[in-house]
Amino acid sequence: MSALKLPQSIHACIIDLDGTLVDTLGDFEAALAGMLAALGRPPVTRAQIGRLVGKGSEHLIRSVLALTQPASRAMNSEADKALQQAAWQHYQSAYLRINGQYSHVYPGVVEGLRALRDAGLPLACLTNKPLDFARPLLAAKGLDGFFDHVFGGDSFARKKPDPLPLLETCRALGTVPAQTLMVGDSQNDAAAARAAGCSVVLMTYGYNHGEPITDVDADAHLDTLAALAAGLAAVGQNRGSKES
Repeated sequence: MSALKLPQSIHACIIDLDGTLVDTLGDFEAALAGMLAALGRPPVTRAQIGRLVGKGSEHLIRSVLALTQPASRAMNSEADKALQQAAWQHYQSAYLRINGQYSHVYPGVVEGLRALRDAGLPLACLTNKPLDFARPLLAAKGLDGFFDHVFGGDSFARKKPDPLPLLETCRALGTVPAQTLMVGDSQNDAAAARAAGCSVVLMTYGYNHGEPITDVDADAHLDTLAALAAGLAAVGQNRGSKES
Protein backbone atom coordinates (compact mmCIF):
# COMPACT_ATOMS: atom_id res chain seq x y z
CA MET A 1 0.00 0.00 0.00
CA SER A 2 1.40 3.42 -0.94
CA ALA A 3 0.73 6.77 0.70
CA LEU A 4 -2.17 8.83 -0.58
CA LYS A 5 -0.80 11.95 -2.29
CA LEU A 6 -3.22 13.80 -4.55
CA PRO A 7 -2.32 16.91 -6.59
CA GLN A 8 -5.55 18.78 -5.83
CA SER A 9 -8.50 18.66 -3.48
CA ILE A 10 -11.12 16.09 -4.45
CA HIS A 11 -14.77 17.07 -4.95
CA ALA A 12 -16.17 13.79 -6.37
CA CYS A 13 -15.20 10.15 -6.93
CA ILE A 14 -15.74 7.87 -9.93
CA ILE A 15 -15.48 4.21 -8.93
CA ASP A 16 -15.07 1.11 -11.09
CA LEU A 17 -17.17 -2.01 -10.40
CA ASP A 18 -15.58 -5.37 -11.32
CA GLY A 19 -12.40 -5.92 -9.35
CA THR A 20 -12.89 -2.70 -7.37
CA LEU A 21 -16.24 -2.96 -5.60
CA VAL A 22 -17.20 -6.57 -6.29
CA ASP A 23 -15.21 -9.73 -7.06
CA THR A 24 -17.23 -11.00 -10.02
CA LEU A 25 -14.92 -13.71 -11.34
CA GLY A 26 -17.38 -16.35 -10.17
CA ASP A 27 -20.19 -14.72 -12.16
CA PHE A 28 -18.01 -14.47 -15.25
CA GLU A 29 -16.98 -18.10 -14.87
CA ALA A 30 -20.58 -19.31 -14.60
CA ALA A 31 -21.88 -17.17 -17.47
CA LEU A 32 -19.02 -18.09 -19.78
CA ALA A 33 -19.40 -21.78 -18.93
CA GLY A 34 -23.06 -21.55 -19.94
CA MET A 35 -22.17 -19.76 -23.16
CA LEU A 36 -19.42 -22.21 -24.10
CA ALA A 37 -21.56 -25.25 -23.28
CA ALA A 38 -24.29 -23.91 -25.57
CA LEU A 39 -21.67 -23.55 -28.32
CA GLY A 40 -20.24 -27.03 -27.69
CA ARG A 41 -16.92 -25.71 -26.43
CA PRO A 42 -14.90 -26.53 -23.29
CA PRO A 43 -14.92 -24.14 -20.31
CA VAL A 44 -12.07 -21.74 -19.51
CA THR A 45 -10.40 -21.40 -16.11
CA ARG A 46 -10.98 -18.64 -13.60
CA ALA A 47 -7.30 -17.64 -13.94
CA GLN A 48 -7.74 -17.19 -17.69
CA ILE A 49 -10.87 -15.10 -17.12
CA GLY A 50 -9.06 -12.86 -14.63
CA ARG A 51 -6.57 -11.91 -17.32
CA LEU A 52 -9.33 -11.03 -19.79
CA VAL A 53 -11.94 -9.05 -17.87
CA GLY A 54 -11.98 -5.26 -17.75
CA LYS A 55 -12.29 -4.27 -21.38
CA GLY A 56 -16.00 -4.91 -21.85
CA SER A 57 -18.13 -7.95 -22.61
CA GLU A 58 -17.45 -7.87 -26.34
CA HIS A 59 -13.69 -8.13 -25.78
CA LEU A 60 -14.18 -10.85 -23.17
CA ILE A 61 -16.32 -12.96 -25.48
CA ARG A 62 -13.95 -12.53 -28.45
CA SER A 63 -10.99 -13.51 -26.29
CA VAL A 64 -12.71 -16.57 -24.83
CA LEU A 65 -13.82 -17.72 -28.28
CA ALA A 66 -10.23 -17.39 -29.47
CA LEU A 67 -9.00 -19.45 -26.51
CA THR A 68 -11.46 -22.25 -27.24
CA GLN A 69 -11.15 -22.16 -31.03
CA PRO A 70 -10.90 -25.71 -32.45
CA ALA A 71 -7.59 -26.17 -34.23
CA SER A 72 -9.38 -27.59 -37.27
CA ARG A 73 -11.79 -24.66 -37.67
CA ALA A 74 -11.01 -22.47 -40.67
CA MET A 75 -11.26 -18.68 -40.38
CA ASN A 76 -14.33 -17.20 -42.06
CA SER A 77 -15.41 -13.61 -41.44
CA GLU A 78 -19.12 -14.27 -41.97
CA ALA A 79 -19.10 -17.39 -39.84
CA ASP A 80 -17.10 -15.59 -37.14
CA LYS A 81 -19.61 -12.74 -37.10
CA ALA A 82 -22.49 -15.19 -36.69
CA LEU A 83 -20.57 -17.00 -33.94
CA GLN A 84 -19.99 -13.73 -32.08
CA GLN A 85 -23.69 -12.90 -32.24
CA ALA A 86 -24.71 -16.35 -31.02
CA ALA A 87 -22.09 -16.23 -28.25
CA TRP A 88 -23.32 -12.83 -27.07
CA GLN A 89 -26.92 -14.04 -26.91
CA HIS A 90 -25.95 -17.12 -24.89
CA TYR A 91 -23.67 -15.06 -22.64
CA GLN A 92 -26.26 -12.36 -21.99
CA SER A 93 -28.93 -14.92 -21.15
CA ALA A 94 -26.60 -16.80 -18.80
CA TYR A 95 -25.25 -13.67 -17.11
CA LEU A 96 -28.66 -12.13 -16.47
CA ARG A 97 -29.78 -15.42 -14.96
CA ILE A 98 -26.91 -15.71 -12.46
CA ASN A 99 -25.88 -12.06 -12.01
CA GLY A 100 -24.50 -11.61 -8.48
CA GLN A 101 -24.96 -15.21 -7.35
CA TYR A 102 -21.27 -16.15 -7.53
CA SER A 103 -19.73 -12.80 -6.60
CA HIS A 104 -18.99 -10.96 -3.37
CA VAL A 105 -18.32 -7.42 -2.20
CA TYR A 106 -14.68 -6.83 -1.26
CA PRO A 107 -13.80 -6.13 2.39
CA GLY A 108 -13.85 -2.43 3.22
CA VAL A 109 -16.08 -1.45 0.31
CA VAL A 110 -19.28 -0.73 2.23
CA GLU A 111 -17.37 1.09 4.97
CA GLY A 112 -15.45 3.11 2.37
CA LEU A 113 -18.52 4.06 0.36
CA ARG A 114 -20.37 5.06 3.50
CA ALA A 115 -17.49 7.26 4.66
CA LEU A 116 -17.12 8.92 1.26
CA ARG A 117 -20.85 9.59 1.09
CA ASP A 118 -20.96 10.89 4.65
CA ALA A 119 -18.11 13.26 3.75
CA GLY A 120 -20.38 14.79 1.13
CA LEU A 121 -18.55 13.52 -1.95
CA PRO A 122 -20.80 12.82 -4.97
CA LEU A 123 -20.13 9.29 -6.22
CA ALA A 124 -20.53 7.70 -9.65
CA CYS A 125 -19.97 4.07 -10.62
CA LEU A 126 -18.33 3.81 -14.04
CA THR A 127 -17.74 0.33 -15.46
CA ASN A 128 -17.10 -1.29 -18.84
CA LYS A 129 -19.75 -3.84 -17.88
CA PRO A 130 -23.04 -3.41 -19.80
CA LEU A 131 -25.43 -1.19 -17.86
CA ASP A 132 -28.10 -3.92 -17.82
CA PHE A 133 -25.62 -6.09 -15.92
CA ALA A 134 -24.19 -3.36 -13.68
CA ARG A 135 -27.38 -1.92 -12.18
CA PRO A 136 -28.85 -5.27 -11.02
CA LEU A 137 -25.49 -6.31 -9.58
CA LEU A 138 -25.15 -3.13 -7.53
CA ALA A 139 -28.72 -3.56 -6.31
CA ALA A 140 -28.19 -7.22 -5.43
CA LYS A 141 -25.14 -6.33 -3.37
CA GLY A 142 -26.79 -3.37 -1.65
CA LEU A 143 -24.44 -0.83 -3.19
CA ASP A 144 -26.76 1.05 -5.53
CA GLY A 145 -27.87 3.59 -2.93
CA PHE A 146 -24.37 5.05 -2.63
CA PHE A 147 -24.19 6.36 -6.20
CA ASP A 148 -25.58 9.52 -7.78
CA HIS A 149 -24.94 8.03 -11.24
CA VAL A 150 -24.19 4.60 -12.72
CA PHE A 151 -22.72 4.31 -16.22
CA GLY A 152 -21.84 1.14 -18.14
CA GLY A 153 -19.70 0.20 -21.09
CA ASP A 154 -22.63 0.89 -23.40
CA SER A 155 -23.50 4.29 -21.88
CA PHE A 156 -21.07 6.22 -24.08
CA ALA A 157 -19.59 5.92 -27.57
CA ARG A 158 -16.30 4.56 -26.20
CA LYS A 159 -15.15 2.56 -23.18
CA LYS A 160 -12.23 2.92 -20.76
CA PRO A 161 -9.27 3.27 -21.34
CA ASP A 162 -10.60 6.03 -23.59
CA PRO A 163 -11.07 9.19 -21.47
CA LEU A 164 -14.54 9.94 -22.87
CA PRO A 165 -16.50 7.97 -20.20
CA LEU A 166 -14.65 9.80 -17.41
CA LEU A 167 -15.16 13.21 -19.00
CA GLU A 168 -18.88 12.53 -19.44
CA THR A 169 -19.16 11.22 -15.89
CA CYS A 170 -17.46 14.36 -14.57
CA ARG A 171 -20.00 16.37 -16.53
CA ALA A 172 -22.85 14.42 -14.93
CA LEU A 173 -21.34 14.93 -11.48
CA GLY A 174 -20.83 18.63 -12.10
CA THR A 175 -17.11 18.50 -11.33
CA VAL A 176 -13.95 19.26 -13.28
CA PRO A 177 -11.60 16.33 -14.00
CA ALA A 178 -8.72 17.88 -12.03
CA GLN A 179 -10.85 17.69 -8.85
CA THR A 180 -12.36 14.26 -9.55
CA LEU A 181 -10.79 11.01 -8.39
CA MET A 182 -10.95 7.78 -10.39
CA VAL A 183 -10.82 4.64 -8.24
CA GLY A 184 -10.17 1.37 -10.06
CA ASP A 185 -8.15 -1.81 -10.21
CA SER A 186 -6.51 -1.86 -13.63
CA GLN A 187 -4.33 -0.11 -16.17
CA ASN A 188 -7.54 0.69 -18.10
CA ASP A 189 -8.77 2.81 -15.20
CA ALA A 190 -5.38 4.49 -14.80
CA ALA A 191 -4.95 5.23 -18.51
CA ALA A 192 -8.47 6.69 -18.77
CA ALA A 193 -7.93 8.84 -15.69
CA ARG A 194 -4.58 10.20 -16.82
CA ALA A 195 -5.96 11.00 -20.29
CA ALA A 196 -9.01 12.73 -18.79
CA GLY A 197 -6.96 14.73 -16.29
CA CYS A 198 -8.31 12.96 -13.19
CA SER A 199 -6.33 11.73 -10.20
CA VAL A 200 -6.34 7.96 -9.86
CA VAL A 201 -6.10 5.49 -6.99
CA LEU A 202 -5.83 1.75 -7.71
CA MET A 203 -6.93 -1.10 -5.46
CA THR A 204 -4.33 -3.81 -4.96
CA TYR A 205 -6.75 -6.76 -4.91
CA GLY A 206 -8.32 -6.51 -8.38
CA TYR A 207 -7.62 -8.14 -11.71
CA ASN A 208 -5.48 -5.87 -13.95
CA HIS A 209 -5.29 -8.55 -16.65
CA GLY A 210 -3.02 -10.71 -14.50
CA GLU A 211 -0.28 -8.07 -14.21
CA PRO A 212 1.04 -6.50 -10.96
CA ILE A 213 -1.07 -3.43 -10.25
CA THR A 214 1.79 -1.70 -8.43
CA ASP A 215 3.59 -1.46 -11.79
CA VAL A 216 0.82 0.85 -13.06
CA ASP A 217 1.29 4.60 -12.59
CA ALA A 218 -1.20 5.97 -10.04
CA ASP A 219 -1.43 8.52 -7.26
CA ALA A 220 -1.70 5.67 -4.76
CA HIS A 221 -2.16 1.91 -4.51
CA LEU A 222 -4.44 1.00 -1.60
CA ASP A 223 -5.60 -2.25 -0.02
CA THR A 224 -9.20 -1.23 0.75
CA LEU A 225 -11.73 1.42 -0.15
CA ALA A 226 -12.03 2.17 3.55
CA ALA A 227 -8.33 3.10 3.49
CA LEU A 228 -9.06 5.58 0.71
CA ALA A 229 -11.79 7.28 2.72
CA ALA A 230 -9.53 7.41 5.77
CA GLY A 231 -6.68 8.79 3.68
CA LEU A 232 -8.82 11.54 2.22
CA ALA A 233 -10.01 12.46 5.69
CA ALA A 234 -6.46 12.51 7.03
CA VAL A 235 -5.28 15.00 4.42
CA GLY A 236 -8.46 17.07 4.68
CA GLN A 237 -9.54 16.41 1.09
CA ASN A 238 -12.82 14.57 1.51
CA ARG A 239 -15.13 17.53 1.32
CA GLY A 240 -18.08 17.70 -1.03
CA SER A 241 -18.17 21.45 -1.59
CA LYS A 242 -17.04 22.59 -5.03
CA GLU A 243 -15.12 25.66 -3.86
CA SER A 244 -11.72 26.08 -5.44
